[in-house]
Amino acid sequence: MINVVAALIYKDDCVLIAKRATGDNDVINKWEFPGGKVEDGESEKQAIEREIKEEFDIEIKVNRYLVNNVHHYPSKTVNLKLYECKYISGEINLHDHFDYKWVNPKELLDYDLATADIPLARYVKKLHK
Repeated sequence: MINVVAALIYKDDCVLIAKRATGDNDVINKWEFPGGKVEDGESEKQAIEREIKEEFDIEIKVNRYLVNNVHHYPSKTVNLKLYECKYISGEINLHDHFDYKWVNPKELLDYDLATADIPLARYVKKLHK
């Protein structure tokens, strides 16, 4: 099982989602909460902040852990952990994605999300009833 962290980044009452340009067929061209794998020797919080800086050139601050989803893709199993984060600074430059949007949390399920992200999006949507 691969441990993956994802960021629920808030800015002006919207959250960041991004469309994958890289990766395997399970996630490419799908919208997702940005994030990535935890490297040896780093905490999940450090991993999220590093991944967002590497993939988007922005600074964020992790606030708290929210929820996880274990998902079985054909090629791998991931334990996707979602953390609430606050946008701090920077202009977005895409490196592993080809599009991004700041969306109302109530509209997350209107996007073609990666399968592992769908239960996380449902959770977030319930938070914003």
